[in-house]
Amino acid sequence: MPDSPLVTAAAIAVIVLAVAIVVGVGLKVIRSFRELGTDAERATYQTLHAASRAGQHLRTGLHAAGAAKASKQLRSLLGCDALAITDTESVLAWDGAAEELKASLMELASGVLSDGRTVVVPASHELNAVVAPIRAGNRVVGAVAAFAPQTGAGLVRATSELADWVAVQVELAELDASRTLLMEAEVRALRAQISPHFIYNSLNAIASFINTDPARARELVVEFADFTRYSFRRHGDFTTLAEELRSIDRYLLLEKARFGDRVQVSLRIAPEVLSTVIPFLSLQPLVENAVRHGLEAKEGPGHITICANDSGAFAEVTIEDDGVGIDPEHLRSVLAGHSDGEHVGLRNVDARLRQVYGDEHGLVIETAPGEGTLITIRVPKSQPSHDA
Repeated sequence: MPDSPLVTAAAIAVIVLAVAIVVGVGLKVIRSFRELGTDAERATYQTLHAASRAGQHLRTGLHAAGAAKASKQLRSLLGCDALAITDTESVLAWDGAAEELKASLMELASGVLSDGRTVVVPASHELNAVVAPIRAGNRVVGAVAAFAPQTGAGLVRATSELADWVAVQVELAELDASRTLLMEAEVRALRAQISPHFIYNSLNAIASFINTDPARARELVVEFADFTRYSFRRHGDFTTLAEELRSIDRYLLLEKARFGDRVQVSLRIAPEVLSTVIPFLSLQPLVENAVRHGLEAKEGPGHITICANDSGAFAEVTIEDDGVGIDPEHLRSVLAGHSDGEHVGLRNVDARLRQVYGDEHGLVIETAPGEGTLITIRVPKSQPSHDA
């Protein structure tokens, strides 16, 4: 056909144009990702990025190692010649020029540390220092010092704001430390909750087998030793579901030695959730509650069912007994911390789960007098910040 070269040329032109358009759009999209728009947007990003990086180093508290790393980012925010961070006793970090002034900084900062007021003082014949207090609550815990040839109102305000920001990081670190201490206290409370009566009764049950069944007595002694070793270990706030279930198995073995056929147990455990990390002693108190307050007061045999299932992003654990049940109003009072005595283990576990995972992960308890009790726990399967 005579017009075929024209058609071919037209087709090639269309293809080239389409490719050019695609490449142009692609380059524009790539540039839009690389660029952050206006100068103000770029400045905002750089400020937030520097603050974020500095905050990571201060989240463990006001210490030399973290302060040294944070000071590099913080000096870039102020644009000063040098920046220093102190606690109440010494200089923790210095970044920038004129490091010879470091020796006299604590003297320059003494007034700020005592009265908590920002000051501007001459540091040398070339540099002035703006020294602002770091306050944690009502305490002055340190100071931020910015050094520059000219210390106008802008630098004074910026240094004071920066010191307040550092103070927030310090308070967050103290809050984290308080939370850790609270968790440790709750674990101690749960350990104390392991009833002395259980220990006494277990030893009595073991003693009863010494003459009649020595092999059984030796087996129970080993189980008792393993149970107490796990329950009173001194390391770690977290464990695995497998370890907690192993401890529960030992606990139930000892209780069955005492109660005989009155305590019957069923387990349904999905293998894929056994490695899930859970707070230490978060299941054993629930099983002990089922035995002591559910089945022990019931006439005749009782049954406990423990299930652990894979529920998408969560591991779901249920502990159910067909014992005497709990009055819902009394249970609400216990969980709210208004009642002591029976079921306090439920409150301790519920509080720890809410503290670690949020209020939506507290215990879900279904119960009524004479109807038994069903307790459900849901924990995330992925917990990179928690080590068992």
